[in-house]
Amino acid sequence: ADSTKGWITVNDGDVANKDPAPEFVSGTGGSESTSGDYKIHSFTGPGTFTITKTGNSAGSSKIDYMVVAGGGGGGGEDGGGGGGGGGGYRESQQPDAAPLYTASPLKTTTSLENLPATGYPITVGGGGTGVPTSFNSDAPRGGSGSNSVFSTITSAGGGGGGGGSGNPAGNLRAGAAGGSGGGGSRSGGAGGAGNTPSVSPPQGSNGGAAGGAGNCGGGGGGAGAVGASAGTPANGGGNGGAGTATSITGSPLEFSGGGGGNSESAGPRGTGGLGGGGAGAGNPSNPPNTAGPGGTNQGGGGGGIDTNGSGSNAGNGGSGRVVIRYKFQ
Repeated sequence: ADSTKGWITVNDGDVANKDPAPEFVSGTGGSESTSGDYKIHSFTGPGTFTITKTGNSAGSSKIDYMVVAGGGGGGGEDGGGGGGGGGGYRESQQPDAAPLYTASPLKTTTSLENLPATGYPITVGGGGTGVPTSFNSDAPRGGSGSNSVFSTITSAGGGGGGGGSGNPAGNLRAGAAGGSGGGGSRSGGAGGAGNTPSVSPPQGSNGGAAGGAGNCGGGGGGAGAVGASAGTPANGGGNGGAGTATSITGSPLEFSGGGGGNSESAGPRGTGGLGGGGAGAGNPSNPPNTAGPGGTNQGGGGGGIDTNGSGSNAGNGGSGRVVIRYKFQ
């Protein structure tokens, strides 16, 4: 060094602003698996996801998620019960993930990032209850599904399918609002509103309206498509709206399909939507007159039914699922 000019020799290893060593997210909880450099935690029931290391920008501090709520139960009525709505569906995918898996078209590119190292309770929503056959004209709506939650992400349970036409239950003909809305019942029953509460991208779709010459039920909405209105084809129950697919776990899976509406007459019963939607029932004198349940851990809506003489219940909604994915090396 030249002490007359104040110069000091510094070794490269002494530079304070060099790049930090890469660190990656690390955590425990649920059913754990890996896909390449990514770790996956799947929850099919309540649990805790514990972050043990936050990670940094030199490695990765981003966490992706899929949060599926419980599907709505099918409605029942002396006529055409509406299908239950699929559970709300929310997913993220960081755009710099490599290789990119096939995510749902509903995904956001905004991942959770820099979450503190602590435990995060996981809520997996249960499906709503389908209307029992013991009800006749005053049948209630199907039960709405329950929410699923991870950190700041909440997906809303699917709306129950529309129910009875009698008073004071007449206002229950409309399907309930939810992640996806339930289908309407009998004549005049409107489909429930989906994406309720509203988030962006939307977590679900509207249910279909009741109607047709046979007073059939509308299909429940699905994550990817609205439920079909009843009466197309004539006297048919509305088909459940399609759900959506993702490969966040490393394998293709389908979620949040809407339940099919009941056909009171000899028309076709509504089919369940892709992603675990249950089929609607047919006329008691024109089997099959049983309604299908929503898919377990798929958040599917249950199928609607005619409670007058069917001898069986409307379909229960399916429970949801939570999946967490991050780069761990």
